[in-house]
Amino acid sequence: MDFSGNHILSIDQFDRSDIEKLFSVADKLEPFASKEKITRVLEGAILGNMFFEPSTRTRISFGASFNLLGGNVREITEVGSSSLAKGESLADTAQVLSGYSDIIVLRHPENGSVQKFAEASRVPVINAGDGSNEHPSQALLDLYTIQKELSQNKKNLDNLRIALVGDLKYGRAVHSLCKILSKYSNVKMDLVSPEELQLPEDLLNQLTDARVSVNQTENLEEGISEVDIIYVTRVQEERFNNKEDANKYRGLLSLNQSIYTANCEPNTVIMHPLPRDSRSDANELDRDLYANPNLAIFRQADNGVVIRMAMFALVLGVEGKIEKTAKPVNWKVGLSS
Repeated sequence: MDFSGNHILSIDQFDRSDIEKLFSVADKLEPFASKEKITRVLEGAILGNMFFEPSTRTRISFGASFNLLGGNVREITEVGSSSLAKGESLADTAQVLSGYSDIIVLRHPENGSVQKFAEASRVPVINAGDGSNEHPSQALLDLYTIQKELSQNKKNLDNLRIALVGDLKYGRAVHSLCKILSKYSNVKMDLVSPEELQLPEDLLNQLTDARVSVNQTENLEEGISEVDIIYVTRVQEERFNNKEDANKYRGLLSLNQSIYTANCEPNTVIMHPLPRDSRSDANELDRDLYANPNLAIFRQADNGVVIRMAMFALVLGVEGKIEKTAKPVNWKVGLSS
């Protein structure tokens, strides 16, 4: 894959060497993400951050990543604040906004919408989630997190054992993660969901073709035993035609410390793309897991910044120029002890 000047729309664009290249750039950017050093390598560049669905981590981390590279961010956070509300097409919006931006990040509720937007854009576009289809940057940061967590136990991405738990039908983060994991060898995957929320058949076929060992179950305890990673996702109620239909699945697959202790290996890592649904009738990750050192959800969120920095650096062709503009920070980072 040639990153420079190109869109990032799907995990299908990546092979293992592309992932390794991205992760290598991310490793070099960690001091900048943690604010040990600063760079202005994208000074003068403008990111069009267009989010037509609610978002916290993805929107803020894309913006923060661009700022940390020295660039400026312009945002749209809902359809009602854009001319799409007046009937303007995505193609016209793309033509106009790509004249104001050097790169665009787009989230949109319709499957395939980012691809259509990118076809009309004059600058690179990064998919930040299109309906229930894909979320490539989430899969990349998830894989980066998995690799870092496994390395502490002297394991790697080949031979991974992972349980995917929750709404596997509509969870776009899960869809992209399945695609990226299919590129690795001897992966064992437990798919834990109610029958109605099972992984779509086309993705199951892709896993089978890639020789991923797949076990489907509705039983949480069965699915999370003998795995390296538990990846939990919430019920994607915004994808249901009737919100009441979503309610019957909420809370069915809730993980707490007692279930973890009884069924998991001591170093099993717990992940979640967030937001987790903390309402009492859902609570897919119980608060009593806060004290568990294997709860990696906040480390996972932090990794979103460095991965998205690496994506910007590669797409805009500055990955080799970052150290040339590096300098120490001028302020104190973090709280005093």
